[in-house]
Amino acid sequence: MHDLVIIGGGPAGAAAAVYAARKQLKTALIVEDWGGQSAVSSEIQNWVGTSAISGADLADNLKNHVEAYAGKILDINRGTRAIALTTFDDRVEVMTAKGEKVEAQTALIASGATRRKLEVPGAAQFDQKGLTYCASCDGPLFESKDVAVIGGGNAGFETALQLLAYCKTVTLLNRTDTFRADEISVAAALAHPNMKAVMNAVPVEVIGEQFVTALRYSAGGGSASGGKDRVEKTLAVEGIFVEIGLLPNTAWVGDTLVKNKIGQIVVDPKTQRASHQRVWAAGDCTDGLYHQNNIAAGDAVKALEDIYLFLRKVTSEI
Repeated sequence: MHDLVIIGGGPAGAAAAVYAARKQLKTALIVEDWGGQSAVSSEIQNWVGTSAISGADLADNLKNHVEAYAGKILDINRGTRAIALTTFDDRVEVMTAKGEKVEAQTALIASGATRRKLEVPGAAQFDQKGLTYCASCDGPLFESKDVAVIGGGNAGFETALQLLAYCKTVTLLNRTDTFRADEISVAAALAHPNMKAVMNAVPVEVIGEQFVTALRYSAGGGSASGGKDRVEKTLAVEGIFVEIGLLPNTAWVGDTLVKNKIGQIVVDPKTQRASHQRVWAAGDCTDGLYHQNNIAAGDAVKALEDIYLFLRKVTSEI
């Protein structure tokens, strides 16, 4: 029986594993891949403590830091993923894809999320070659360049506002004739002289040579016209930022925990505790308002502090 089982090898899972080991909690870490979503980024400039680091190097650093604690106190279940969670009053059980059952007094879920991919010709070809899913990681690489943002929700407008700090122009493509983002964010972005929004715009093709050079989209024909009279246009850009939603990696949890309508685990923001008293969650798999590497790591540390206090209380009551 472990004190804690952690699921995930991104910044949240790695931070939790390091803190758990340092607190001498007997811990099992289930990790399929290291680094989380940023592992594919060519350069990350907002990971605190480094001016710039590649996603691959970040993943290696997380792996090396955690594995420095591997041994009697930390068991690392490598190359597998969690496929089921069962909760009890006195413990939790996690099944892995390898058929292993891990029992622990508590669980921290840091299984992350997958960004919804843009599925048009050229999108896969130019992924990380001008097309990116992480403005906080890759945005500064496009300083003084013309870029496009796909998505009219809060994430799309937050990305646009961030890019306006250093990009030459930002053009946001919104699929419908209304924005889903908060009015304050919309107003702040559209007030900027280098910002433009195109309504009823649907991406058609990502164009490029070695790197992105343009985005083709169809536009016009709003809801009143039933989608008629649409025309295709080509926008010359060197960067395309896709913000069309996150898909949290939480299907394996089933109905064991309370989740919101898009599948994110609902947590107490003070402690990161989920709806079961022995389960916590951190990072992109949660319903937290913001999702970034540094936030994920911080949320995991916060959860570990609470888990440690919970376990100490349980031990003192036995």
